[in-house]
Amino acid sequence: MKSIFDKVSFECSRNVTKSYSTSFSTAVKMLAPSIRQDIYNVYGFVRFADEIVDSFHDYDKESLFALFENDLALALKNKISLNPVLNSFQHTVTKYDIPMGLIDAFMKSMKLDLTKTEYKTTEEYQEYIFGSADVVGLMCLKVFVNGDHTKYNELKDSAMRLGSAFQKVNFLRDLKADYEVLSRTYFPNTDLNQLDEISKLKIIEEIEADFKAGYQGIVDLPMEAKFGVYTAYTYYKKLLSKLKKTPSADIKNTRIRVPNYQKYGLFAKSYLSYKLNII
Repeated sequence: MKSIFDKVSFECSRNVTKSYSTSFSTAVKMLAPSIRQDIYNVYGFVRFADEIVDSFHDYDKESLFALFENDLALALKNKISLNPVLNSFQHTVTKYDIPMGLIDAFMKSMKLDLTKTEYKTTEEYQEYIFGSADVVGLMCLKVFVNGDHTKYNELKDSAMRLGSAFQKVNFLRDLKADYEVLSRTYFPNTDLNQLDEISKLKIIEEIEADFKAGYQGIVDLPMEAKFGVYTAYTYYKKLLSKLKKTPSADIKNTRIRVPNYQKYGLFAKSYLSYKLNII
């Protein structure tokens, strides 16, 4: 029975999330059970695509990505895939009518990571972030509003800004790995060899503006999604705070983390804010 295969596929996407991101996995657990699996399904898809371009250095990334892209197209067309992560993803795409344009934009940005190593203009930078982060926020929003087109359109801009904030925090935190391992620089008009406090604070101000706009959307999310998204928001805000306090020279030479004991404290505070209805 296909229901058994679907169950195995869902478990695979859930395990991908738990294995690759304990913080995001914890945030997903704060979502209502009715939407939790679909966010696992979205994350599993975007994680596998990202993993191909970022991690498989001993393999032909271009061929692997082309195969993944072809399998994705067949999964969406046939409503089934023997790749369990793609089988899970196509289920969620069909269930919530996720637009193909969002998926295409995401795959376009991932494909850029195969060849492009520097973003020299603001336009290039924004286009990459739209495809790599904003559209992922919109895919999740489709799940959160459960088919409510009016609500989706109301929250669309905030979801994109929150996706941008998360991505830019990741860029800043991963400067060392992106630059030294992958030879990539995402921030335009920024010389990472001479990253100073002024340049760092300019980037952080941009991220803080994204967070502010993103928070407005969290306030208006359906109750099924609000606590989980707010939990992720507080985690990334804490990460940004640590980056802001870290000297620019240290950011280039280490990966800033939020210790587990601080994560648990953040989750507890998020829950209290949620229960007291002060989000």
